[in-house]
Amino acid sequence: MEAITPHIETMEENETYGKFVVEPLERGFGITLGNSLRRVLLSSIPGAAITSVKIEGVLHEFSTIPGVKEDTTELLLNLKDIHIKMHRDGASKPEPRTIWIDVKGAGEVTGADIRTPADIEIVNPETHIATISDESAGLSMEMTVEIGKGYVLPEKHEKIKPTIGVIPVGSQFTPVTKVNFIVEPTRVGHRTDLERLVLEIWTTGAIAPSEALSESARILERHIRLFAEFAGGSRLEPFDATGAYGDEIPLAARDARIEELDFSVRTYNCLKKANILTIGELVQISEQDLMGIRNFGKKSLAEVKEKLAQMGLSLKRIGEPAGGSGGGESGVSEESESEEAY
Repeated sequence: MEAITPHIETMEENETYGKFVVEPLERGFGITLGNSLRRVLLSSIPGAAITSVKIEGVLHEFSTIPGVKEDTTELLLNLKDIHIKMHRDGASKPEPRTIWIDVKGAGEVTGADIRTPADIEIVNPETHIATISDESAGLSMEMTVEIGKGYVLPEKHEKIKPTIGVIPVGSQFTPVTKVNFIVEPTRVGHRTDLERLVLEIWTTGAIAPSEALSESARILERHIRLFAEFAGGSRLEPFDATGAYGDEIPLAARDARIEELDFSVRTYNCLKKANILTIGELVQISEQDLMGIRNFGKKSLAEVKEKLAQMGLSLKRIGEPAGGSGGGESGVSEESESEEAY
């Protein structure tokens, strides 16, 4: 029987839509993978959303707002259509953030009128929020943004304490809006019993379709590993960069995201740009490889080594001693490291 090696190809992708093809797959794996990925994409990808609103002059959701065409209930429904992207910058559990609107005079209020911190982005600024009908009126309100999964009812927000004037809102955190997949027959050489998986992903624009697909696969992998390691006699060990198996990395550590190490913004962004997303991936990288990453300098290297040491882990060792001069070949001095959050 001929050996097959599946591969994935991006057929089309923009900010809100992606089409991906995986082939060749053994018979039955098309629907197995397609259905599993679809369910995770629609239910388990984290996103940001507004969780509560405080409107000047309004005590509860059934109030009217002087000079504003929409009542409070309609305004809250419009806020649900605001799509938000939160740049996490290394924080594993970002704290709730505040965004606000302060508009005076008659006119339409849209997502473009929302003022945000540097790490918050309104994906659809054209979205209608309210209409101020009186030139002497205005709309002033504060909104809380949090990270979550799925849809959360107003009364289910755990962090919101009952406070006069603070109105909880239903939050649609999921940045993936729709997923379709089809399974088609394909062949490799003389084998005609193989399958091709075509996967289509639609998002709000708060996450790229390819990033959502990768995140869903990582979520599935973390759960499937439990079964792979269930039977002690057939334990599946992590596969390192050199193609050798080893059990020196604890399961919890190898699957954890690098956000858990609470790196500085500079270090985190350098690792993310290099597509190093988990601690298991990080410990398979040598000092020399890290120093070859753009804007990654000696301070960042020292920070990585210190954070790993706190977990009893270390970077991959190669032939030359650690701390050798190889890192200097990257041509990036500590003074030239960029402070920019990419």
